[in-house]
Amino acid sequence: MSEGEQKVVCVTGASGYIASWVVKLLLERGYTVKASVRDPNDPTKTEHLLSLDGAKERLHLFKADLMVEGAFDALVDGCKGVFHIASPVLLSVNDPQAELIDPAVKGTLNVLKSCVKVPSIKRVVLTSSLASVAVNGRPLSPDVVVDETWFSDVVYCEQQKLWYMVSKTLAEEAAWKFAKENRIDLVTLHPGPVIGPLLQPTINFSVEALLKDITGTGAQTFPNAVYGFVDVRDVAYSHVQAFEVPSASGRYCLVERVAHLIEAFKILKELYPSLNVPEKCEDDNPLLPIYQVSKVKAKSLGVNFIPFEMSLKDTVESLKEKGFF
Repeated sequence: MSEGEQKVVCVTGASGYIASWVVKLLLERGYTVKASVRDPNDPTKTEHLLSLDGAKERLHLFKADLMVEGAFDALVDGCKGVFHIASPVLLSVNDPQAELIDPAVKGTLNVLKSCVKVPSIKRVVLTSSLASVAVNGRPLSPDVVVDETWFSDVVYCEQQKLWYMVSKTLAEEAAWKFAKENRIDLVTLHPGPVIGPLLQPTINFSVEALLKDITGTGAQTFPNAVYGFVDVRDVAYSHVQAFEVPSASGRYCLVERVAHLIEAFKILKELYPSLNVPEKCEDDNPLLPIYQVSKVKAKSLGVNFIPFEMSLKDTVESLKEKGFF
């Protein structure tokens, strides 16, 4: 058996922003990648993957539906590791259960049910989110450090109608319960809003919000909001490390910089003086305070975070290169 055959892994939702970078890194490290996409015949979902170095020899695309039990059986068969990244990212929905919660929870369980059938699988890496960690109504202030012991509160999220947070929290809870009952070695990763260069030709949710602001197609004011930003390349690297580092276990928060949007726009204005970025907050309330997110566990995976300023610059350069503005 060749080394490539020994190093077979699966990536779900491979055409997405994070997953595309995970596939790229895995191919660079010599893995054979079995990847699921919703439509293998859609070039906007596949061409950027098929053009990656090593793809011709070691990338195999499959069609799989998150909502169909057994759909991932062929995909995970013969794999040593599984990266479950596919999950809807929507902040505005008409039917939260059908559009977000069911695909996140049932999709995760369907992938894990397929994994149970394959004795060769050593570890499953699940892409969760900071949304399942930090949203619990606890006040956030400069002296607060969010870490992996925090859990979002589903009841609080439902009351606030934060349906994406509900979906990610319930999916993570279901994954840990199933993994424990079935002795699956599970690791979960929890990035904040992800920025950085795009491999895929279509724009993803987190970068689209930034694009609207820097092209002036969004509001002329910015929300009074604080986010824990991280670079997509660091998120992808964390995925591969979470699989390869034998001691990796549990949950990992992935945030380089907690910043108010006003800071992000100031940096962009300094980098690109001609950009018409919003300069006024949408309300007159005091700016929300910055808090901290622990990097200790992430650094134990060998992650050295790309600075926020560089991520912003590389995001803009990537958007320009792809013709978004």
